[in-house]
Formats: sequence, structure tokens, C-alpha cells
Amino acid sequence: SACLVGSEMCIRDSSIITKFRKNIWRPFTKAVRDYQLIQEGDKIAVCISGGKDSMLLAKCMEELRKHGKVHFDIHYIVMNPGYRSDIYQQILKNAEILGIDIKIFDSNIFEVVDNQDSSPCYLCARMRRGFLYARAQELGCNKIALGHHFDDVIETILLSIFYGGEYKSMPPKLWSTNFDAMQLIRPLYLVRENAIVQWAKYNELSFINCACKFTDSSKLDSKRLEMKQLIYQLESKNPNIGANIFKSSENVNVETVLGIKKNGTKFSFLDNYDK
Repeated sequence: SACLVGSEMCIRDSSIITKFRKNIWRPFTKAVRDYQLIQEGDKIAVCISGGKDSMLLAKCMEELRKHGKVHFDIHYIVMNPGYRSDIYQQILKNAEILGIDIKIFDSNIFEVVDNQDSSPCYLCARMRRGFLYARAQELGCNKIALGHHFDDVIETILLSIFYGGEYKSMPPKLWSTNFDAMQLIRPLYLVRENAIVQWAKYNELSFINCACKFTDSSKLDSKRLEMKQLIYQLESKNPNIGANIFKSSENVNVETVLGIKKNGTKFSFLDNYDK
């Protein structure tokens, strides 16, 4: 599935819109269309971590930019939080194979997080997000695109219920609270993780996972993995489970819940019970 051109490897872009048209390209374009993620004249920073999800996102966005009806510009940005040399080189190699022209920005986030004993992954994620917003703004972008997919969404819903005591999802787009006129979009919102895994295998690609020291130790928070395994077990018995978890966030019946929260304010069903 990979081809040799001179001394450079290239990936067959067509696999995304041919072999994986049903499971990747169609749900990708459906999310872009249904959630109005991209508008004419947008300048989008596609944020690449080096993992399979963000690399696939980069290829999908490039294909859409080339062949879509809406004109928009893209910057492919990589934030290096302090990767080991081998990890850094793997990201460069994969970008070359995929034909992605990346811009790399160095930071010391791993060094900062290394001194945190409490919630290091949460702190790392927040710092990385802020760093990416800042670099995107410097490049003149009005949006950043992240590689979160369908399974991330349904896992987040279950995590919020089981461990947060609330019902909360992961929206396909949202405005930044710290960077004016900047939006975050998730174009892989409707793509299942298994399809991404199959795409990587088909094209004989290997990608990094999170490369900080916590990933290599027992300190890694396993709650999301627990949700992933639970969904897998449930779907083995009923393949509609994942879709139903997702649909639940579109069909919240507020007349039957005890309370809701809006703009930071809580409302009880008793507030309007006698009216």
C-alpha cells in the first residue's frame, strides 16, 4: 500500500477515499458538513501529536482542501513538548511518508509536568492546548483542528457519568475561552477508532502513543482504557451500544432529569414543578 518514488516513500492518498470511503471519508465529510466545522476563508491549524488520529486527520484535511468546494487554508503544526530523539524522528518520518508539511514548535511542557505528582496528564493536556492555540493565533489561524474521534466522544460521556457524577459530552466544535475569535473543531468526530487502526495497518504505518514518562509507568490513568474495554465488551453483545451512547447526547429529555446546569448555574426540576 506504500509506494517508493525515487528515494522517498509516499502513501497512496486514495486509500482514504476508496478502500476506507465508507468508514473514514464519509463520516469525516459528514461531520464537517453537519456540524458546519469549516467555512469559506478559514485558516486552520491542524494539530499533530504524532499519533494515528492526528496524522489521519491531517491527510483527510489535505484531501478536503484539494478536492472540496469550500476554500480554506491549512497549517500543520507539531508541538514538541520534549520528545525523546527516537520519537521525534518517527514523527518526522511519518510526516514525510504522508506528504504532510509540518511546522514544529519546541516547548518544555514535559519538564514542567515532570514535577507534578497530582493529575500530570490533565495538566499536560491543558498546557499543550494553550500552547497550540497560541501558535495557531501567531500563524493567523481562526481555528485549530484536533484528532478526537467517535470513540473519544462516547468514552467521555461514560467517564463523566461513572467518575464525574454528571452528564457531559465532547462537542464537535467550541469557542476558546482564552483566545478571542478562535474555535476548536473535531472533524473526525464521527469516525470510529477501529477504522483508523485499520487504515494504519493497511498502509503499514506505525505511530507514537503519548510519549511522556507517565505512559511508560503504572502511574498512567487507566479510567479511559476502562471505558474503552467496557464499550468493547458491550458492543460484542450488542453492536448498537456505541451508537446509542452517542445518540443519548442528542436526545436528552430534560423533563425527566432532576437538574441541569447552564452557564455555570444549576437548575432543579422543582424550580418549575408547580408552574
